[in-house]
Amino acid sequence: MSVAPPSYCFVAFPPRAKDGLVVFGKNSARPRDEVQEVVYFSAADHEPESKVECTYISINQVPRTHAIVISRPAWMWGAEMGANEHGVCIANEAINAREPAAETEALLGMDLVRLGLERGATAKEALDVLISLLEEYGQGGNYYEDASSCHSFQSAYLIVDREEAWVLETVGKYWAAEKITEGVKCICNQLSLTTKMDAEHPELRTYAQSQGWWTGEDEFNFSQVFSPADDHLDCCAGRESLEKHEESITVQTMINILRDKASGICIDSESFLTTASIVSVLPQNRSSPCIHYFTGTPDPSRSIFKPFIFVDDVKLVPKAQSPCFGDDDPAKKEPRFQEKPDRRHELYKAHEWARAVIESDQEQGRTLRKTMLELEKQGLEAMEEILSSPDPPDPAEVGDLFYDCVDTEIKFFK
Repeated sequence: MSVAPPSYCFVAFPPRAKDGLVVFGKNSARPRDEVQEVVYFSAADHEPESKVECTYISINQVPRTHAIVISRPAWMWGAEMGANEHGVCIANEAINAREPAAETEALLGMDLVRLGLERGATAKEALDVLISLLEEYGQGGNYYEDASSCHSFQSAYLIVDREEAWVLETVGKYWAAEKITEGVKCICNQLSLTTKMDAEHPELRTYAQSQGWWTGEDEFNFSQVFSPADDHLDCCAGRESLEKHEESITVQTMINILRDKASGICIDSESFLTTASIVSVLPQNRSSPCIHYFTGTPDPSRSIFKPFIFVDDVKLVPKAQSPCFGDDDPAKKEPRFQEKPDRRHELYKAHEWARAVIESDQEQGRTLRKTMLELEKQGLEAMEEILSSPDPPDPAEVGDLFYDCVDTEIKFFK
């Protein structure tokens, strides 16, 4: 069984989060050399009975899909994390469970993230979308662009909107979910739900009994029943990181948590790297816009978080998108992944130079990192102004926001 990479997702609700904001964050831990792209898809209407091609399988399309912005491994259809125009954010975690995940190609956990964003206007709606698709199509297939072996996982999801969050944890088609409306929550690559479940698969307990994992006599504890026998850890690094911040949690706090290598939240190991990160701010006051900060580059401690705001006319950002190989993509042909094309986008290539400088040259590296943080700070301050203003932002100005930030970053690295 493949070991799930240690990545983390977080949410903080007021009053733990500041100024009536819900703050969401996720580090995506993936194979070191994998490229993630940041892609925007506008809302769309679809023909009756049309299909949508996911990473491995086609499924029935819905009449209308919402506008979304996602960060995804460049070879797949789905997403590691992202947001939609209604202020719903979703991230998923690969999970090891007592029952091995199916290698048969079905929906990936990442496909479900994107489908939930495209089809759910609230966190609860997105939860229901994921549950029904799981029941209808199942989950399975290779999580990595790797021809030599199939790395398949179960999935957990953090689904958040301006009012509430849902933690959904899945084992095959079976699932349990918990609703959160206050405090802080962290999920990682282990099952975390215990005895408090606000919704569950109708046959969850019967199934656990039939497998001999639960007697039916003691209290039902989801993670105890479904975790592998050798999995005694919990998401303590993430939880401790959030809890040690006694003051209110802000965007900057969440960014700092995602950059923390000492705790293991920002992974940088032989096999895995935090290949992309997101922080989202969802104001509970609906007259303020949600703001989503993406890195689009590996290692948040050496990356710039760049803001994105949904408006009707968002300018596309080809420089943060990987080359498209169409039907010739080795991920789309069977047998899959027979070769690995160069998926680096322009932003990724420019950032590679910056990472090398920071790693090799102490003086130049320190100066470079300081300037990168200064660039990021300017963006954060401009967004603070938007959030504190009584007037909505000018769509013409914010439509180019992410484009301009990516453009500035690339020019700066050159």
